[in-house]
Amino acid sequence: MSNAQKAIVMAAGIFLAVALITLAVILFISAQDSTKAAQSNFSNLQTELSQMQFTVYDNTVLSGSQVVNALRKFSGEDQFGIQIITGKNPAGQWYGKVLNLGVPLDSITYGSVVGPAPGRLDDTVNEADVNYVNPSGKFRSQLVKDSSNVIRGIVFRQQ
Repeated sequence: MSNAQKAIVMAAGIFLAVALITLAVILFISAQDSTKAAQSNFSNLQTELSQMQFTVYDNTVLSGSQVVNALRKFSGEDQFGIQIITGKNPAGQWYGKVLNLGVPLDSITYGSVVGPAPGRLDDTVNEADVNYVNPSGKFRSQLVKDSSNVIRGIVFRQQ
């Protein structure tokens, strides 16, 4: 083989190697974009699923027994508060954590945790207590979200 033929074969080999490397880089970049999109979708789905447990309490009417069950279910949650407003206690009682609801809705501190709540679950089933929750009573529920749109609590107001 002459030197010219060897040079042409070598140039073709280099061209094929560059073409294969370019193809690999293009596939890697497109796979990386797809991975980022899938990761973003998964994150959104995870957020939606984590808040799904609260959708039943989004502006609905519940019985008093459902309110007490919700209190039992969520009272141990970290950074979460439940306020129950009854006919005997129009100021309401906080359970779990006390939330800041005394500021406008668009305030950055709305829905933030102020501190531990004084309410006890035993008071909701004691008929002599002002915080007694009538099991057959009707309560309107409302979710409390902070400035980051994270659900921080539920307010139950007796109707």
